[in-house]
Amino acid sequence: MRAVREEYADEEAETAEVEAAENAAALEVALSLRIDRGLDGALKRRATQEQISPSALVRRLLRDALRGGNEPVLTARQVEEIARRVMRESA
Repeated sequence: MRAVREEYADEEAETAEVEAAENAAALEVALSLRIDRGLDGALKRRATQEQISPSALVRRLLRDALRGGNEPVLTARQVEEIARRVMRESA
């Protein structure tokens, strides 16, 4: 299970890097806001876990929230693929 999580994290990191490169040219508006230390710490910890910058994490969270934010973290197809990998590794 750990290997699956690590592989998924690697794939997410690669996707985030590609997204960051694509968005770098499109980032035109600076946004400044004040948050408390607890939220700052939570954002930094999560960004570190996801291996992305806090700014990239905040942009993604804002996009998700504006889209409705009710989308599953993983699609059914991704869950099925993970299940297949787990079955192969445990066999």
